[in-house]
Amino acid sequence: MSEKIKCILVDDEPMARSILENYIDKIDSLHLIKSCKNVLEAFEIINKEKIDLIFLDINMPEISGLTLAKSVNKKTKVIFTTAYREYAVDGFDLQAVDYLLKPISLERFFQAVQKFTETIPFENKEILSSKKSNFIFVRSERKMVKINFEDILYVESLSDYVKIHTTEKTIVTRETITNIEEELPKINFLRIHRSYIINYNKIDSYTNEFIEINKKALAISRTYKENVLAKLQNN
Repeated sequence: MSEKIKCILVDDEPMARSILENYIDKIDSLHLIKSCKNVLEAFEIINKEKIDLIFLDINMPEISGLTLAKSVNKKTKVIFTTAYREYAVDGFDLQAVDYLLKPISLERFFQAVQKFTETIPFENKEILSSKKSNFIFVRSERKMVKINFEDILYVESLSDYVKIHTTEKTIVTRETITNIEEELPKINFLRIHRSYIINYNKIDSYTNEFIEINKKALAISRTYKENVLAKLQNN
């Protein structure tokens, strides 16, 4: 597996291709090799390039997407994208990674890509994740919002939701701070309190009791103090 997932999409509808091209562009781990309007175009690309993943419509003129799915190398995975539920059985018989029914939301598309990454051998998954780990998606206001790690100031837990404070805005999500912590790279982020995770790179000043970021004083709790101060002093 290369640094990015090499993918193509195959769909005879221009609007459908445009939507999926936009989704692919939002996911840093994906590299779109070609947006194809029919199966013959896709065959040409597959014969020239090693493709990891195909986003594939089924009901297309002349040659069905199922024909393409049956002919590709088993190492090339398929995510079907179609308006027809009745093809689902055929899709899963071909061991498709996922079967997306149009209209496809970004959230559902992202879930399918995540399912694909689970099929990657462990050693390659480690390489892939280490290369692309510069953002997370969180659910906020009924959509999945992309947040770049470098933009995060600090994360704040409030009862049953979390506020992610960034350089531009504050994103509210119904998530636990522990789950958010697991997604953040430890080299840049540090838990200082049961309610706070801070970005090392955004610290303006600190004492034994508080860390100041963007004019906000964040308390260092007793539980985390020894570890926090040791790491700050080492840096």
